[in-house]
Amino acid sequence: MLKEKLKSMILERALKIAQEPIFKLSSGRYSKYYIDLKQITLDPEGAYLVGSLIYSAIKPLRPHGAGGLTLGADPIAYAVAFVSYTDANPIKPFVVRKEKKEHGTGKQVEGLLKPGERVVVLEDVVTTASSSLKAVRACREEGLEVLGVFCIVDREEGGRENIQKEGLELYSIFKLSELLKAV
Repeated sequence: MLKEKLKSMILERALKIAQEPIFKLSSGRYSKYYIDLKQITLDPEGAYLVGSLIYSAIKPLRPHGAGGLTLGADPIAYAVAFVSYTDANPIKPFVVRKEKKEHGTGKQVEGLLKPGERVVVLEDVVTTASSSLKAVRACREEGLEVLGVFCIVDREEGGRENIQKEGLELYSIFKLSELLKAV
């Protein structure tokens, strides 16, 4: 029920399809498909759906924290934190800056986590996984144990394999091919 509702929202609001590859991705490549998940994660209903589905997926791993590279992961982390709290199982959100701060404490990972705690890295869309892996490395540098990477949509363009090379698994709510079958 929740997954089907989220799928409908993504198809209606977030998935853009062109005849030619006109959408520039963060990897620098061009694609015929663009998935603007901020149209979902910044919506109250969408945030609830994403938070609930990701929380259900990560709960068995018993993480202390969930977060990832800003900005895509931020609303997902907050939604997971809220849903987990309502289940009396609070999971702390965290944010990974793109670069270490040049001032103050110089941290790259912001949150209420301590070295040794278990975390999952979140992402809205995974293509090559370069953003996800940047977050994984930053978490590991902070002494956190990364349990896996969780995303809303896997574009199926090498990200899963790149994450596996780091000894982790990629878990996704949807694969792009699954969404395209419904169009």
